[in-house]
Amino acid sequence: MADIVERYNIPSQHFWLHGPRSGRPVEFDAGSGIWNVYGYPEVQEILSDPATFSSDTMRVIPKHLMPESEEFSMAGFITQIDPPEHGKLRKLVSSAFTRKVVADLEPRIAAITDDLLDAAGDRGRFELVTDLAYPLPVIVIAELLGVPSSDRALFKQWADALFQRDAKISLTEPAGEQRVDMQATLKPWKEMTDYLAGHAAERRRQPRADLLTKLVEAEVDGERLPDDQVVNFAIILLLAGHITTTMLLGNTVLCLDAFPEQQDRVRADRASIPAVIEESLRFFTPFAALGRSTTRDVELGGVTIPADQLLMVWLGAANRDPRQFPDPDVFDPARDPNPHLGFGRGIHFCLGAPLARLEGRVALDILLDRFGSLRTDPDDPVDFMPTPTMTGVRRLPLI
Repeated sequence: MADIVERYNIPSQHFWLHGPRSGRPVEFDAGSGIWNVYGYPEVQEILSDPATFSSDTMRVIPKHLMPESEEFSMAGFITQIDPPEHGKLRKLVSSAFTRKVVADLEPRIAAITDDLLDAAGDRGRFELVTDLAYPLPVIVIAELLGVPSSDRALFKQWADALFQRDAKISLTEPAGEQRVDMQATLKPWKEMTDYLAGHAAERRRQPRADLLTKLVEAEVDGERLPDDQVVNFAIILLLAGHITTTMLLGNTVLCLDAFPEQQDRVRADRASIPAVIEESLRFFTPFAALGRSTTRDVELGGVTIPADQLLMVWLGAANRDPRQFPDPDVFDPARDPNPHLGFGRGIHFCLGAPLARLEGRVALDILLDRFGSLRTDPDDPVDFMPTPTMTGVRRLPLI
């Protein structure tokens, strides 16, 4: 593992990639006031018990850390909502991500991939993220939502501003830089909100056969969703609908570069592509952490966590827990079973997981057809995202 860390200059904040942990599976960080959960069974317990471990983390974040703006609203953010409201909102769009609906997208995904690779070929140099891993899922989710995929430069600008910052949360330190980080997100947040609100308003006037119209026309308990919930739901779909696949595709290619014997195997047996993707999700978990808050005193991993505490649940570390995964630092697509937590678990299991898996499978298959080998450029190093809670590359030049 040390060879991979050094080879790709993986930032230290991605600590779970720097070798096995020696500490306890649940630890309290007195400096930040946050509980960190690293162990697989402990993370699994949290994700399967939303009554004790609430997704509504905003309720335990001090007010002085929140953005000073009435335009900032978390209403409709399904990742922050607990049952029963969560189930009602999730049901609104679950039909758009059924296995059949997703499977029917395969020809379109293949066509977009071919078009993007043709365009990259005309430029004479290939950088995986800019040329394929970012635009492919953005075009797909934009078409599903019903917003112009030609605006994808805007989407990337907003996503970069929101996610590609090495921001650290502390409940004990003075606001200081934390408030600056929060305030820095307001401009792109407002721009994205205004953009999607404009499209939602247009759908109210002229409905179409797209996801945004479905949200605008949806009813929960006999009432239409408020405007801010429609917009925030659309933000989640737009951002999560492309960022996951962008990281997944980049990470998988990186694994095949780091383990060329596995690249040889998958070239010879394309039926193994899904297994390669699953092991990539475990090995380089895209969304490496998520937040939860306790609703009562609870014992976890041999310690007692009081009520109303903020937890960072480290999926990336759990996916390398040797109690669950033998030789966790070995990239092994033949690992069976492979019950990784790359897409979460329980009621908040990633809604777009089938789509991300399909995009990854189709794109990787075509890449293997088009490239005699997938190799990084030693003279143009890979650039990892600095965000501790996300594992992915910002640039991945190939030769």
